Amino acid sequence: MAGTLMAHAPDTVFLEELTWTFLRDLVEAGTTTIIIPTGGTEQNGPHMVLGKHNVLVKHKAGEAARRLGDALVAPVMAYVPEGDVDPPTSHMRFPGTITTPPLVFEQVLEYAARSFKQHGFVDIALLGDSGGNQASQAAVAERLNAEWADTPVRVHHLTDYYPGQGDDWLVEQGVAAEDVGSHAGMHDTASFLFLDPSKLRLDQMERGTGPTGNGVVGHPGRSTAAFGEQILEMQIDAAVRQIERLRTSSRP
Repeated sequence: MAGTLMAHAPDTVFLEELTWTFLRDLVEAGTTTIIIPTGGTEQNGPHMVLGKHNVLVKHKAGEAARRLGDALVAPVMAYVPEGDVDPPTSHMRFPGTITTPPLVFEQVLEYAARSFKQHGFVDIALLGDSGGNQASQAAVAERLNAEWADTPVRVHHLTDYYPGQGDDWLVEQGVAAEDVGSHAGMHDTASFLFLDPSKLRLDQMERGTGPTGNGVVGHPGRSTAAFGEQILEMQIDAAVRQIERLRTSSRP
């Protein structure tokens, strides 16, 4: 069976690209870690696509799963808390942003985790690429771990991946902290310059004027592909290391 499985193995770590029978066989053969990436659909200034988080977190989750060797990646959760609808707050002030109440986000995340437990996964890692996702991920992990304390299943809210991986490093390279920024600034712009520049409008890379201006906090024009390569590597490595650590330390 194992030989047959390997002979016909698709070259993917993404759950949605597998058949149910192949997934079943993978889990039975020991692939029992699943990464649930959470992104968001939100404004990212005039120069960056609305799906920034979804594109980047899928890539980083996929690379992390490949390095782990016994992990898969769930479909990206693209609908996350982004502010109130009426009157609009936060990113909802900008066209294209999609929001959900935190409770709705938590319920979807919870039932994704429950689904994976049912299918035999024992380590469920929540990889959140946006600040608004973090508290809900932590809450879901805490609730489910309490409920499942007498089982081998654990939910891991990954805190080493976000926030700030790469930001301090950019400052160490001589970049001013205000240029690094905190939204659609150098961090994400550099990542796309390395990974997929088609997601950027290079002629629209304006210095940020904040959440009530162009939506950018930072100076994307100072970004380079070399910066992006290093930032992506730091985030992927942080996720892999924390998953490896939690898989061995989170159980009695």
